[in-house]
Amino acid sequence: MNQLILGDCLEVMRKMDSESVDLIYLDPPFFSNRNYEVIWGDKGEIRSFEDRWSGGIDHYIAWLKERVTEMHRLLKPTGSIYLHCDWHANSYIRVLILDKLFGENNFGNEISWIRSNPKSHGSKRFPNCKDSIFFYTKSQNYNFNKVFTTHDEEYVLSNYKYIDDDGRRYTTMPLLNPNDNRPNLTYEFLGHTKVWRWTKERMRKAYEEGLIVQTGPNTVPRYKLYLEDSKGKTITDSWSDIDNISKKEEIGYPTQKPEKLLERIIYASSNEGDVILDPFVGGGTTVVVADRLKRKWLGIDQSVQAVKVSEMRLNNQQDLYSEPFSVILHKYDYDTLRYKDAFEFEKWIVERFDGLANTKQRGDLGMDGRRRDGTPIQVKRSDNIGRNVIDNFKSACERFDKSLYEKNKKAEEPIGYIIAFSFGKGAIQEVARLKNEENVIIKLVTVEEIVPIAKKPKLTIEIDDLGTDAKGLREIEFTAQTEAEVEFYGWDWDFVEGQSFKAEVLLDKTGKQSSKFKPGTHTIAVKAIDFEGLEAIEVIKLKVNGKVERG
Repeated sequence: MNQLILGDCLEVMRKMDSESVDLIYLDPPFFSNRNYEVIWGDKGEIRSFEDRWSGGIDHYIAWLKERVTEMHRLLKPTGSIYLHCDWHANSYIRVLILDKLFGENNFGNEISWIRSNPKSHGSKRFPNCKDSIFFYTKSQNYNFNKVFTTHDEEYVLSNYKYIDDDGRRYTTMPLLNPNDNRPNLTYEFLGHTKVWRWTKERMRKAYEEGLIVQTGPNTVPRYKLYLEDSKGKTITDSWSDIDNISKKEEIGYPTQKPEKLLERIIYASSNEGDVILDPFVGGGTTVVVADRLKRKWLGIDQSVQAVKVSEMRLNNQQDLYSEPFSVILHKYDYDTLRYKDAFEFEKWIVERFDGLANTKQRGDLGMDGRRRDGTPIQVKRSDNIGRNVIDNFKSACERFDKSLYEKNKKAEEPIGYIIAFSFGKGAIQEVARLKNEENVIIKLVTVEEIVPIAKKPKLTIEIDDLGTDAKGLREIEFTAQTEAEVEFYGWDWDFVEGQSFKAEVLLDKTGKQSSKFKPGTHTIAVKAIDFEGLEAIEVIKLKVNGKVERG
């Protein structure tokens, strides 16, 4: 878990285990028949857009139903789904998709999110200012945590109108039992013989603690409920207290949802450690909130920009206690794989070769994993592997499991697999000789046969000193240049070596930015993301004094 995956959510979900997800939130592209539904504008999103619109509302519903069917399979029996939509197709979605797949009995709510307060305009109808969020469950045995919001000031003043001697505000609650046939709870207390909610012992204890009062002479006693002990105002299915995104959250994604909206949904229908799925990750709000609330998560999108922007948002909030996450692209950067931590790479590539990675790093005869049948795998994080590797590997396979070695040799199956970036002529010739002369088969597998590899874009940065302002700050303009087809750039004005890239400018389509700097030394980092999702980073060190010097 904790993965961002570039791809069609239908294809990704089909590979996932049934009943493996606790909560699904999806904000699929709305059926609005408008070109603005193409948001990122990259190839993956445009392709998806064309698929959705080729046949009108019937085609859209069929497209969405196919995906929601997989979501139903993935949900645990205790799980829930929240589907976000608007008036263009909400009735179709409820009747033709959700009621049919989840059942009418598992309908929870149609939540109305009042997302804006539009001004009057000239159309001959009331302005639309809400979205629908359909809440369905997999069964009647589902997880749900009741959520509350803070009481507003007017409510507090009118309902918590009493103030204790110590300044605490409180209201009073009835102590009478609604069931008047309870002899064991019928007794006299403070001059009143009633059927009470509590036993006489509990009543006396609460009275001694000052929690029972009479609001007037000879009135029936009532219980004190202090404002700080109140859980707050119960949340209904009309959510008017969550505004659209603030400037602080805004990333330049037109349909971005506010974090408070996802906080409410995730708090209500999951617990720490539960698995959250967003199959249309968009601007990344679901995974960002899920990560912060200590849930496991999975985000999927066809747009490179959606995945990489989500990655940057996650990096911006990561700290020493954050769970690691991975990004799965169509292609992997050669340099990143070639020079990453050796043990991490061995484990990663063995698993993608449908093998089981070796958890030991010593006493394993150089074997880094094995196939499902036990045949050993060795990984070399190198290019141009030579003949000596073949010789050593053959001997190690024989010592590793003699009976398996003889069995595979007799069956003319590989005695083992070597994974590397490339193999030299000597290694290839020795493998051929072993097969022809000794009936020993060693399978050579390049990394690119397991995962597609591409080269990341090359990035250069030009700087231009724009002078000093009235406050003594130096304004500098940066221009990014690359020969690759770049989708967008990110900028970190205060980059720290050895730490993750934390973008302050998250979605720059131009490659040109300016910022102001105090005198001193500054480290700036720029990322360029290409159409495959591969990225290049350039780090610039600047000294700002009487003039600007590039380190």
